[in-house]
Amino acid sequence: MQSVDFFTPVVDDPYRFGQIAAANALSDLFAVGARPLTALNLVSFPVSCLDPDILVQILRGGAERVHAAGAVIAGGHSIEDDEPKYGLSVTGLVDPHKMVTTCGCHPGDQLYLTKPLGTGLLTTALKGEILTETDVAAAIEGMATLNKAAAEAMLAVGVSACTDITGFGLIGHAAEMAEASQVDLRLSLQKLPAYPQALDMAEMGLVPAGSHRNRDFYSSRLVGGEKCDPLLLDLLSDAQTSGGLLIAVTPEKAEALEQQFIDRQVPVYPIGEVVAGSGGHLLLDI
Repeated sequence: MQSVDFFTPVVDDPYRFGQIAAANALSDLFAVGARPLTALNLVSFPVSCLDPDILVQILRGGAERVHAAGAVIAGGHSIEDDEPKYGLSVTGLVDPHKMVTTCGCHPGDQLYLTKPLGTGLLTTALKGEILTETDVAAAIEGMATLNKAAAEAMLAVGVSACTDITGFGLIGHAAEMAEASQVDLRLSLQKLPAYPQALDMAEMGLVPAGSHRNRDFYSSRLVGGEKCDPLLLDLLSDAQTSGGLLIAVTPEKAEALEQQFIDRQVPVYPIGEVVAGSGGHLLLDI
């Protein structure tokens, strides 16, 4: 399996940015249960106006995450650009008969999320200098965390379906998983985990443009959204960077899955269930 992703900095610390970008790129492999093998660096950098050591730190951060994932950097490509950008093209192995997809949800499956939401809100606050990196340390640590242990937990149990939560937010990726499986998903908004201060930033109106687009595009998929707290809808729609995995698992395996996460010291949050329906809709419980 192959995947690719890169973006502009979401934090000022170049090493952390490298870690986050690498974790984000590798997430597509972990979401299907693949084992990463190699990665190619993708770099844009303004060499005429930024210290080359910044690029060195970005690449060091990316390499650290790739090595932690059990893969190696096999090369890459760089260009000069007005704005720094970094990411990876990643390659991994997965047994086609054991690959976890978005198509396997069944009514009654329990839904789990493995990272809190709110990175779009918090990185927007960082860019606006409303918050500092110290203020959002938990979110930075979360973005830099690989989904490797979470993927190992789901593979140990055997789950119905999985997707990772990135730019389309929970609203988009959940709707796509529901559509692929021809079911609906019932989500409890009160159970959605949020990074500290994320909802405070939503209340201040620091909602990134990508999150607005997510909410507008997927609003027709929501059932019960008009009765919900607008701030929780902002969280549901929040465009994530290096978000967690959304996992569907049969009720019989739910307890075993939770224990796998406990054993690996990885957080996991129950957020709803799969229900029969027309396919592709999100039923929102207040």
